[in-house]
Amino acid sequence: MSVYRIAAVVLRQLYLLRNSPARWLPLFVWATVDIVLWGFITRYLNTIASSGFDFIPMLLGAVLFWDFFTRVMNGVAIAFLEDVWSRNFLNFFTSPLTIAEYLTGLIFTSITTSLVGLTVMLFLARAVFGLSWFVYGAAFVPFLLVLFLFGIGMGIFGSAVVFRLGPASEWLIWPIPAILSPFAGVFYPLATLPHWMHGISYLLPASYIFKGMRKIVAGGTQEASVEWSSLLLATGLSVAYILLACWFFSRIYRHATRSGLIARYSAETVP
Repeated sequence: MSVYRIAAVVLRQLYLLRNSPARWLPLFVWATVDIVLWGFITRYLNTIASSGFDFIPMLLGAVLFWDFFTRVMNGVAIAFLEDVWSRNFLNFFTSPLTIAEYLTGLIFTSITTSLVGLTVMLFLARAVFGLSWFVYGAAFVPFLLVLFLFGIGMGIFGSAVVFRLGPASEWLIWPIPAILSPFAGVFYPLATLPHWMHGISYLLPASYIFKGMRKIVAGGTQEASVEWSSLLLATGLSVAYILLACWFFSRIYRHATRSGLIARYSAETVP
């Protein structure tokens, strides 16, 4: 892979962000709305809870982790859709750019945009609502890493679906986090779910993250509270989903090039 071609994909997206407030403002605005809304909800719950339990690290932390996953996934998908909207595919792939380089460029673009949103959320949660990330102990970074990898996999998969079905199907990408969140147990233990949902939950890396987060909040930051085997399993699942998503995207790309559909790809065509 060529570092220069990967950098070119990233720079194109950064130039779009730099020159368009409509693109970079949502990186701050939606993060702020999520933190403020859920921050006041958790503060209200703390005032009415008779047990004195602190809802901030449990609920507000869950919102932040899930929001980070969503932004990583959307970072990949939106970077892909920018090329769809501008009908830029043919320009890219008449060059020596490979699929691996293109997807790597989308991933680095997502890293940049998701880190901006994460920084805003961390600052607001700490400054306004007093959420200390030390409460999650040594597992905080692995939690983010697993959700990042899972978000990359879902972003590439969603992009491949749009690539195959056509630009008009982009609406299929946006509900993915909402559809997955009940199975991931973002706000409640998996035991709350009916048994038929458990099988799907165990296949989602995020479910292990939120289970571990709740265990840490309930039991402190001791090493015994961190299920490292579950984190390792979640990491393996995330990597597997990335590999499968990349294979799926490459397969769709080969179909589009062999059939000539990539040359006719526009906002109105559906392969």
